[in-house]
Amino acid sequence: MTDKLTVSVLGTGIMGAAMARNIARANYHLRVWNRTRAKAEPLAADGALVADTPAEAVDSADVVLTMLHDGPVTLETMRAAAPALRPSTVWAQSATAGLDGVAELAAFAREHGLLFYDAPVLGTRGPAEAGELTVIAAGPVQGRDTVTAVFDAVGSRTVWTGEDGAEASATRLKLVTNSWVLAATAATGEALALARALGVHPGDFLDLIAGGPLDMPYLHAKAGLLIGGELSPAQFAVTTAAKDARLIVQAGEQHGVRLDVAAASAARMERAAALGHGDEDMTAAYYASFDQDPPS
Repeated sequence: MTDKLTVSVLGTGIMGAAMARNIARANYHLRVWNRTRAKAEPLAADGALVADTPAEAVDSADVVLTMLHDGPVTLETMRAAAPALRPSTVWAQSATAGLDGVAELAAFAREHGLLFYDAPVLGTRGPAEAGELTVIAAGPVQGRDTVTAVFDAVGSRTVWTGEDGAEASATRLKLVTNSWVLAATAATGEALALARALGVHPGDFLDLIAGGPLDMPYLHAKAGLLIGGELSPAQFAVTTAAKDARLIVQAGEQHGVRLDVAAASAARMERAAALGHGDEDMTAAYYASFDQDPPS
């Protein structure tokens, strides 16, 4: 593309800030907004205009990228931005919003003549900061050149799942993927909690399965965060994982599928949050195995 895009990022938390920074590094005009302004202000050093309101942030934008907590928060924010949105503006919603959430967001896009892309991302803080997310995207062919330029700035791969964001095909694939991620995370925490209770050194467990069919890099990565006491800053927070788990359970229920492991994962994340670990990496679901935090 020859013209320099103006990209607005609404939501500059763990993921949104990293994505915004990579958009700035791609030499696009960047405008950002966050409900807590202090989380957006560091991006001024990267050349971003830090807006006071969503409407100010999306003014003159070619692409609006939302990376907010869930569907309702995203809808509330876009309603606040509506007075400044131009018809045919490209909107990529990258939160894990759930099936009902995407339907509501797509309806808003239709009402305002926006080109809507359901575009959740796969990856955590590290890949986001490195610009190596996987973008799972669905949306119209018209506008793809524009939105792909932004996806290329934040990710190393874009997987297209359809031409209608309202069908939520990207979110459906993300929910399936997250169901596996959450199950693996919960299993990691439970195995390490049981090891502690039985007096088994976690390293003995990890060494035993190393290189075999039961081994996987994700297990070592998550176990390493817990063993090394590196749960903050979170790669993916407990509270966000709990939200995603509930959306997965809800999607299953809507389609006649009972997801016992996802439901249990949600409960574990919620217990860990109640114990004070909500802002820590989702590996902290480990603490849900205890009535109170075990001694170090």
